[in-house]
Amino acid sequence: MAPLSKAGTALAALREDLSGAVFTPDDGGYDEVRRVFNGMIDRRPAVIAQCEDEADVVTAVRFARELDLPVAVRGGGHSVAGTALGDGALVVDLRRMHEVTVHPAAKAVRVGGGATMSHLDRACQPYDLATTGGRASTTGVGGFVLGGGSGWLDRAFGLAVDNLIGADVVTADGTCVTATAEDHPELFWALHGGGGNFGVVTSLTLRLHELPAMSIAMLLYAPERGAEVTGVYRELIASGPREASGAVIFLTAPPEPFVPPHLVGSLLCAVLLTYAGPEEAMRRLAAPLLAVPHVAEVVTALPYADLQCMLDDPPGLRNYWSAEYLTGLPDEAVDAFCSRAGSMPVPTGTQHILFPLGGAIAEGPDGFPVPYRGSPWAVHPFAIWEDPADDERCRQWVKDVRAGVAPWSSGAVYLNFTGDEGEERVAAGLGTENMRRLGAVKRHYDPDNVFRFNHNIRPA
Repeated sequence: MAPLSKAGTALAALREDLSGAVFTPDDGGYDEVRRVFNGMIDRRPAVIAQCEDEADVVTAVRFARELDLPVAVRGGGHSVAGTALGDGALVVDLRRMHEVTVHPAAKAVRVGGGATMSHLDRACQPYDLATTGGRASTTGVGGFVLGGGSGWLDRAFGLAVDNLIGADVVTADGTCVTATAEDHPELFWALHGGGGNFGVVTSLTLRLHELPAMSIAMLLYAPERGAEVTGVYRELIASGPREASGAVIFLTAPPEPFVPPHLVGSLLCAVLLTYAGPEEAMRRLAAPLLAVPHVAEVVTALPYADLQCMLDDPPGLRNYWSAEYLTGLPDEAVDAFCSRAGSMPVPTGTQHILFPLGGAIAEGPDGFPVPYRGSPWAVHPFAIWEDPADDERCRQWVKDVRAGVAPWSSGAVYLNFTGDEGEERVAAGLGTENMRRLGAVKRHYDPDNVFRFNHNIRPA
């Protein structure tokens, strides 16, 4: 850390030079701008720079280097690990940089580093175009894509990184580079799963796909039918088209109009079948699920952007997530998954989720640092609660879920689904063989590990 006199002078210059706002712990509004999605994260950055454009990002990064401050990058602030903040760090807050420019003829979109899924999906929808996005409208596009990117459309269109065409990056020395398959190809490769380790990504260009129709079936079942409907859903995905996706979700029944009032607040098993196509075809596909007795249903065409916000959770609650990617889903694994629902903390916002993979995910490029690509199924325990007194039991439930399905785990993991689970888990999420190559890219673009508030890759 620089001497206080130097720090004061540099901070005054930052306030003068930055187009956006600057916050320190002594400023009004500091506590508001440092809040992130996960209410368990309570970190106090030294400076928060709300950047308006790429020039602001360069100014902020160079300020941090002058004062020997590490840098955290905030896009959506949705990371369960709280990677958008760092104690004593400079935060490059990109939320004002959320412009989305759609190029329909080229089937491409340029997305600002601070854009959320809502910004992206709403901009593309008038053109009947879309790309793989997260499963919540408040998720930041940048962190989502750089971490690999799994969503409702990944079986049809591939992982988000499979659709990454280019990225504008401000590196640790304040240099602006554009990474594509032709320019800075090693950095471009590293951005396909390596996260925010290599600089501040101020914009991304993504490939778009035609999506003239989207439809869903959301069915709620008594929890004791969990294994039965999971088996039906498993067979539906195995024999169905890649346009079919969704999840099996054990959850606390929400107070929605389609939920019988006497079931609100109780444990139910839900099957969400998503279909990148018209409702008529989806209804035929959903017939085996509709044949199983259920307590509620919603079967409808639904714009993709509306689907994206259907399962949004409010910010500020306490969150602890993890995941296991499976080598298969035999009946024994189904039973192990469903048996953990009985110990799920209820009533909370916690969800016990089983996602299908396969399709375009499995057929995508095998050279990127996303080693979970070949797993056909993923279990995602997603604990959300309000009372700090419940911290231990909710965290333990997540760990118990992982332990329960461990016999079928591939060992690989999607790091966007995890918090801080140690260096070995980071290697599992990137691939042990990829770590040396990623470390070399890190050494070239961030030799001092300035960007360390992430699933960190150390310079080789």
